[in-house]
Amino acid sequence: MLDPHGLYQLTDDLPDLGQPVLIQALTGFVDAGNATRLAREHLLTNLTAQPVVTFDIDQLLDYRSRRPPMIFVADHWEDYERPELRIDLLHDDAGTPFLLLAGPEPDLQWERFVAAVSALTERLGVRLTVGLNAIPMAVPHTRPTGVTAHATRPELISGYEPWLQRVQVPGSAGHLLEYRLGEQGRDALGFAVHVPHYVAQTEYPAAAETLLASVSRSTGLLLPSDGLRAAAEVVRVDIDRQVAQTDDASALVRALEEQYDAFARGRGERNLLSGATGPLPTADELGAELERFLAEQQRPGGENSGT
Repeated sequence: MLDPHGLYQLTDDLPDLGQPVLIQALTGFVDAGNATRLAREHLLTNLTAQPVVTFDIDQLLDYRSRRPPMIFVADHWEDYERPELRIDLLHDDAGTPFLLLAGPEPDLQWERFVAAVSALTERLGVRLTVGLNAIPMAVPHTRPTGVTAHATRPELISGYEPWLQRVQVPGSAGHLLEYRLGEQGRDALGFAVHVPHYVAQTEYPAAAETLLASVSRSTGLLLPSDGLRAAAEVVRVDIDRQVAQTDDASALVRALEEQYDAFARGRGERNLLSGATGPLPTADELGAELERFLAEQQRPGGENSGT
C-alpha cells in the first residue's frame, strides 16, 4: 500500500499491533562506540523481524556521499549491498510487539521523511517513539555508563536529571522527528549514552547494553541484553590491559575517574547508580566534541559512520 507522501510502502497484511513502541535507530549521525548500531543489530539478531514499512531509499539517500559497497571477483561484480530503510515488527521476550525504524539516516527531504514517519506513527497506533544515540564524553570506562535523556514531556523521563541547560549541536533526522512529534503533542523521547572518548572509534558494547536497558525501563519492553553484557566484559578486560601498558593512558583514566567521582558526589549517590550522571562539560566543549567526532568519521580513507 503506497502512502500519500510517496516515500514508503506499507505491507497489506499488517497484524494487530495494539499500541506499540517505535524504536528509532537510524545510521549516519553520531554513534560513538558504535553503540546504536550494536543495539540495533542485537535486536535484529536475537528477535525475529517482519518488514512492515519499506521506504523509497532512492529519494532519500545521496549515493555519492555514502557509496554502498560492492564486491568484485576476478572478472565480474558479484554482490551489491543495497541500502534499506524500513520499519520492522519485532516481539520482545514476553511476546509484546514493537517496531524498529532502522537504516541510513536520510540525506535528503528531512521534512517529508519526518512527516511520513509521523503519519505512520498515528496510522500504526504508536504510543511512544524512542530514539537511540551515543555521544563521546570525557568519562572513564571504569564507572557506570551514563545516559542523557530528552523527551517531549518531562514525565516521560522521570528520574533522569538534566546535566546541561543549553547547547547547539549538529541536527539529525531522528532528533527532528522527536521535535516535530512534540509539536504535534505526541509522546517521544530519546537516549544518548555517554561513551568514553578514548574508545569512541571502536565497538563499545557496554554502551549498547545501557541503551537497551534504558529503553526497557522507559517502555516496559523486555529486550534481550545477555550477549551485549558478555561482550562488554570482554572489551572491559581488553581496555584495562591496554590502559595499563602506558603511563599516559593510566594517568588519563585516573584523572577522569577523579572528575567523575567528584561530580557524582556533588549530585548524590542515587543519581550515580541510576546511570543518569556524568562529568558536566560546557556547551562549547560538547558541541566541539560532536563536531570533531563527525569530522573524523567522514575523513577520506577513514570509516564513515553513515555507511
